[in-house]
Amino acid sequence: MLHSLFKLAAETSSDARRRLLHAVTDLFFYDPEPTGMSKHHYGEIALRALPHLDAEARQGYADEVAAEPNLPRSVANALAGDPESEVARLVLRLSPVLTDRDLAAIALNQSQDHLAAIAERVRLSESITDILVERGDNGVLKTVGANEGAEFSEEGFDRLLERGRDEPAIPRTVAIRSDLTDGRAERVMRLLVELGEDDLEPRPQSEAVDIVRQARQQRLEVSLLLKDLKAKERAIDDVLIMLANEDRAYHLAQVIARSSDIGVEQALRALLRRDVSGIALACRALDVGFPAFAAILGLRSRRLMFANKDHEEDLRRYAQIDQTAAERGMRFIRMKAKVA
Repeated sequence: MLHSLFKLAAETSSDARRRLLHAVTDLFFYDPEPTGMSKHHYGEIALRALPHLDAEARQGYADEVAAEPNLPRSVANALAGDPESEVARLVLRLSPVLTDRDLAAIALNQSQDHLAAIAERVRLSESITDILVERGDNGVLKTVGANEGAEFSEEGFDRLLERGRDEPAIPRTVAIRSDLTDGRAERVMRLLVELGEDDLEPRPQSEAVDIVRQARQQRLEVSLLLKDLKAKERAIDDVLIMLANEDRAYHLAQVIARSSDIGVEQALRALLRRDVSGIALACRALDVGFPAFAAILGLRSRRLMFANKDHEEDLRRYAQIDQTAAERGMRFIRMKAKVA
């Protein structure tokens, strides 16, 4: 790594620096568990190279490392805060390295395109959605409103609806979230009905009511499904296939959480992480069959917006997980959660 630093300093052309950075990157990520010193040296190399690369080269590099869990945080921040939103986009969407503090700093200071990328992250805390709701344009608001991995404070949710008065598509998007509490669903319904009276091209009141009624019906349905599972009147595989095919990520996480005795947020986080190992462990411990797990992989592909070319490999690895070991792993996870 030190040799690469000296070599980088000696290079003068942008193309030479780009090639060297990619070569060092391949070497760095070849090690699945790099040492702290190795990460430090690699971070210095990347940060020295990036200012000398044009936007296209920076984007190519950013897209390559965006989802890497071992990417030094300093490099992730440099890419995520790049003034060119296309460079920052995938890092903002996918990087597991960025903290809430990092995301908040970017959300407070960067462009609407940066905010739109943040709004697509698999998980968003209340502190980040508060900023997105305050600073985002209508596109950002619709994206974060539809993102079931986005948590909202009461103030943030009310602010989202308030801003939705100027763009009815925003509350319509929020209305079909599967994780709405009854209280929040009522507030969305009242707003949709109100807008139905005043909008220049109104949608009928009955349609607004039907949107929220559908969300309520789905919540009731999943409650009944959970009761049937507990009474062993339904097979968990059938329930998971149905929910996955209907793209109901939150309800699917509810079923896995209740069946595994873990929190819904924990199950949803595992379901929608780029790394499939967490949800694979939970499903294997529940003895979920291959068709059901394949349906879950399909849901993940749609939600995370990546190709499903790796499904066969994911299924092969799923088959190799020992169920007894998976059950032990889930017991450890439950114990760890209780201690925390």
